[in-house]
This record gives sequence, C-alpha cells and structure tokens, in this order.
Amino acid sequence: MNDSLTDAGELAEYGYQQELRRTLSAWAVFAIGFATISPVVGIYAVVQLGFVFAGPAWIWAVVVAFLGQLLVAVVYAELSSQFPVTGGVYQWGRHLAGPRLGWLVGWIYLAAAIASLTTVAYLGASWLYLLFADGTPSTALHVLLGVVFVAVALGINLLGVDPVKHFLNAGIIAEGVASIAVSLFLLVFAHHNGFSTLFHTLGAESASGGSATAGFLTCVAVAGWAFLGFDATTQVAEETEQPRRNVPRALMRAYLFVAFTVLLTGLAVTLALERPGDAVSGTLTDPVFEAVTAGLGGWSEKPFTVVVLIAFFACAISIQTYIGRAVYAFARDRQLPFSSALSTVGPRQIPYASLIATAVLGALGLLLGLNGNAAATLIAFGSGGFYFVFLAVAVVALIARLTGRWNPAGGHVRLGRAGLAVNILAVLWLLFEAVNIAWPRTELAPPGGSWVQVWAVVLVFSVLFVLGLAYVLAAKPHTRLTTPRTEEVKSS
Repeated sequence: MNDSLTDAGELAEYGYQQELRRTLSAWAVFAIGFATISPVVGIYAVVQLGFVFAGPAWIWAVVVAFLGQLLVAVVYAELSSQFPVTGGVYQWGRHLAGPRLGWLVGWIYLAAAIASLTTVAYLGASWLYLLFADGTPSTALHVLLGVVFVAVALGINLLGVDPVKHFLNAGIIAEGVASIAVSLFLLVFAHHNGFSTLFHTLGAESASGGSATAGFLTCVAVAGWAFLGFDATTQVAEETEQPRRNVPRALMRAYLFVAFTVLLTGLAVTLALERPGDAVSGTLTDPVFEAVTAGLGGWSEKPFTVVVLIAFFACAISIQTYIGRAVYAFARDRQLPFSSALSTVGPRQIPYASLIATAVLGALGLLLGLNGNAAATLIAFGSGGFYFVFLAVAVVALIARLTGRWNPAGGHVRLGRAGLAVNILAVLWLLFEAVNIAWPRTELAPPGGSWVQVWAVVLVFSVLFVLGLAYVLAAKPHTRLTTPRTEEVKSS
C-alpha cells in the first residue's frame, strides 16, 4: 500500500483529514529539530553566564543538562511514535489526561514557544547589527532588527515547505559543519589550557556568595536553555512521511547531534581562551567570539558573524514553523478564539493564518526590548515555561503508563520496562530542573532589576496558568471538540 495513503488513513482514525502537505522526509524533520535546538544559539545562551558562575567547570553543568534532557527526549520519542498527529504536547495531554489538561499544557507551551521566538529574534538582532557596524545598536534599532528576524522567518515560511527545507539544510551546513570544524581546529592547534582546567572555578563562586555548589546549580539552570526545541519535530507529524518511525528518529538524532556539537564547542572554547579568568570576572563578555577569532585570526570575524547569523535565522524560521503548526492544531479543534481563521490552510498547504498570527505576537513581544528589564523577564520565562511543560507531559505519561491508559508498545519506539524506568527518571530530573530554573536568584536578574525580575519565571507562569484556567472554566473549549477520542489509547 502507498505510504502516503497509510499515513492519511492513520490520521483519519484520529478524526482529521489530510490538509497539510506530507512531503517531509526523515532528514527534513531532523533539520527542523536541529535548527530549533541550534548548537550555536544554545552555546551563546549559556557560555558567558556559565563562566561567570562556575568558571571553566561550567562545561560539567552542560553535561548534567544533556543527560537529564536525554531522558525527556526518550519519553517524547515514545509519545511521538504513538501519536502521529500535529499538536505535540496538546494532543498527548488531551488523549492521555483529558481535554482540560491538554488545553492548559498546550496553552503554556504556546506562550513559551512564542517567547522563545521573541528571544531568538532579540538575541539575533545584535549579530545582524555586527554584520554592518561595530558596538551595540540603540534600543530602538535593536528592536527594529529583531522585527526583521521575525519578518524573514515568516516570509520564508509563507513560501511553503520546500523553501523552509532548503534554508534549514543551509543552516545545518553552516553551523553544524563550521562549528565542528572550528572546534576541532581550536582543540588541535589553538588550545592554551589543559584538560585539568575544566575542574577549576577560578574564583567564580564569589558570584554566588562564595558557594561553588550554588554557582554550579545556577549553571545547570542556565544550561537547560541549550537543550530546548527537540520537540519541534513532533509538530510536523502530519507533514512527515511515515511519522510513527521518522518523527521519533529525527527527534533523537537532532538532539544527540546538537548535544555533541554544543559539548564539543564548549570544550574547545574553554580550552582555547588565553585568559579564562577574564570570562569569569566579566571583563570578557563574549568568550566564543574571542576564542574563535583569536585562534583563527582577525580575518575570521566577519565570516564567523555570518555563520552565527545563519544559525539564528535558521532557528527563528524553525521556531516559526512549529509554532504555526501548534496553533493550527489548537484551532482546528476549535480551542482558540478566531479558530476558524487560524485553522485556515492555504493553496500551498500550509497554515498561513496561524503563521501570521504567531509572527505578529512574537514581534509585539519585541517591544519589551524597549525596557531591558522586561526583555530579561521574557527570556527567563522562555526557558522556565518549557520546563514546566516538560514536567507536565512526563508526569501525564507516567500516570498513563501506570494506570494502563497508554501502551507504548503500540508505537514504533518500544522500550518495554526500560521505558517506565526512563519515564520515572525523567520526572525526577524535571522536578529538580523546573524548581532550579524558577528559583529566585538575584544574581541572574538584570542590574538594578526589581523583585519582578527575580521571580520572573514563577510570576509569568502563574499569571498564564490563572488566565488559562479562567478561560477553560468560562469558555469551556473542551466542549467544542468534534474529533473522536477513545478512552483507551490505541495500541496498534
């Protein structure tokens, strides 16, 4: 039987018609996952703070975050193999724990995802400025360049699936190959420190009141940002050929390849810095750029900037891709205001209305960049919100396993009893990391920031949860569901 007919038939069992264009191969789905996690964006998000709080030993915090998130990725791989439908965490929560909880989990997920689009655009704007000038842009120009990022991501997405695939492939080549090649060069020809350096803090514990443990825990919280986005692959399940097999495979491959690249780059940068103490003291604010340009020579500044820019653009495009699909999945179930418009699929077989809506929201979020403290609050929630969602999904999956509502043996990924052990460990890790990220730390708040910045993750999450709960109680979106949902999840 034709695979596309089989995929469409499976989708029909969930009550949906094949509206999106099913042309994504396993490689294309991998590219979406790779670009969303993005080793370049990830390393830039954690390396500076890593040095400040733990010195060269910051690399071990990345190892801890990698191992913890690997457990989560395995649970997500099992879930995506079982449910070959667009919507990811929203669909999983709805099928395993009921429509109300599914809606709330999906709501927090959408908020965190849009915050991540704004964050990547805001951070990438600095690199776009560096391509043409030195120094830092004015506040207004910074926001404007961030809007350019969102507009480019939207424009490429509106062209259809094929242009997105081509650009993300270019992104993989630019940042994957370049990152690995540059890192290997630094390790072989430009290292200035021995491996023993990785076991020293160089006095970084002073930033955490003299406690090396507190500093390391802060690093682990920050390192969590480097391993977000692997679930992007689950949002394109209805555009993927043989999704039960290809989506979980792409998810795991993207996660492992990005993790390898992040760890290799982090190791290379740490060992290549001539004066790592400057990174600890904050005198050196960009350890990656310093290590690369010092190791390769001054000629490499602009080419390296271009590579980083491509990585940020690819990340923004991929985030825009999966957020648009997440909104579409919500809207076709009539779970959002203006659902009829947001679930519209255009001639190119893409959910263009939801893509436009999320781009507008992401761009509006950039206005917070006019206030540095507000921007920091958004960035903090972008990480913390995802970990709350990870935790909710892992707990729901564990309860469903134990109560017999979910039989993972029905999917392509079959871990048997090991799957239960992995799920339990994933819940324990996420309980720790969610609390660790949300923990109020004055040292992570912007200079002169108020208590709002210190409690940013808890406050923003609480407000969103209350708003979401109020909407569920008042509008009762779960009563609008028209697609069938069996009480027991299919095992075949």
